[in-house]
Amino acid sequence: MAATSNEERLPRLLALVPYLQARPGISVADAAADFGVSEAQLRRDLTLLWMCGLPGHGPGDLIDLSFEGDSVSVIFDAGMSRPLRLTGEEALALVVALRTLAETPGLADSDAIKSALAKVETAAGDVVDESTVAVELDRGEQLLVVLHRAIADGRALRLRYYSASRDETGERTVDPLRVFEADGRTYLEAWCRQAEGMRLFRLDRIEDARVLEEAAHIPADVQPRDLSGGVFRPASEHLLVVLRLSPAYAWVADYYVAEEVVEEGELHRVSLRVADPGWVRALVLGSAGQVEVLSPGWLAEGIRAEAERALEQYAAK
Repeated sequence: MAATSNEERLPRLLALVPYLQARPGISVADAAADFGVSEAQLRRDLTLLWMCGLPGHGPGDLIDLSFEGDSVSVIFDAGMSRPLRLTGEEALALVVALRTLAETPGLADSDAIKSALAKVETAAGDVVDESTVAVELDRGEQLLVVLHRAIADGRALRLRYYSASRDETGERTVDPLRVFEADGRTYLEAWCRQAEGMRLFRLDRIEDARVLEEAAHIPADVQPRDLSGGVFRPASEHLLVVLRLSPAYAWVADYYVAEEVVEEGELHRVSLRVADPGWVRALVLGSAGQVEVLSPGWLAEGIRAEAERALEQYAAK
C-alpha cells in the first residue's frame, strides 16, 4: 500500500511548485480539490517540499513556502518554476509506445492516441522524426488484437484459414469463444458455422481475420474443449490408420497421440486415429517414400494412385 501511495505522491510533489507559482495565494481547500487529495494530505506534501531543494540545504537552497493559514504561497521555488521536460530518450520511448498503439487495429480510442502522439512529437521537436522511429506490428500480434476485440465485443469473425489436413485455404465465418495457448502454439476456439461445430484454429494458419457487424451466436449447450489431455483428443469415431515410419519420421509417434507403437528394426509401425484422412495424404506424399500407409487399404490405394498420377505428369513435361 505504501508503494502505491508513494508512486502517486511523487508526480504530485513535482507538479505542486509550478502549480502554486501560477496561482499565488490559492486556498488550501482549492489546491487539495484540484489534486484530488484531502487538505491534511496536501499539508503533509507541502511540509515535505519545505525540506527539499538544492544541494547545500541552507537559506536560499531549500524551497520556501507559506501555508500556515488557509492559503498557500511560494516564497522561493529553488528552480522548480516549470514542469519537468522529457529527455530525448524519454520522448523517443513515449513516441514509440504511442505509435505502436496507433498502428494496432481495433482500438476504440485511436483518435485520442493520435492526438496525444501529435502533442508529444511537437513537444519533442527534432528528437524524433519519421526516419528515427518506424513501428511495425508482428502479424501475429495484429491477429491477436482482432481476435480479442471480437471476443470482447461479442462479434462474429470472418477468417481466411489454411487447413493443413486438406492442404487448402478457404474462408469461413466463426463465432469466437476464447484464445488460448497449448503445446507452444496459440489457438482460437470458435463455433464454425460451416462445420456446425466447435473447431480450433491455429493462429499461425490464420491468414486474415475480420470482425463482422453481426453478433456471435454460440449454442448454449457448447462447452470449451477440455485441454487436460492435450489439444487433440482422438475419438472412437475417428479413422484408425496404421503407418510404417522410417527413422526420419519417427517423430510422428511422439508428436501425435498413438494407440500403438511397434518397433520393426529401424522402422516403426504406428496406429493412430485421425479426424481427417487428408492429413495422412499430405504426410505420405510429402515424405518421399519414408511414410507408408498399411491400413486402411482404400486410403493406401488412393494415395498410391495420386502419387502415380503426379509422376506421370512430371514425366510428360
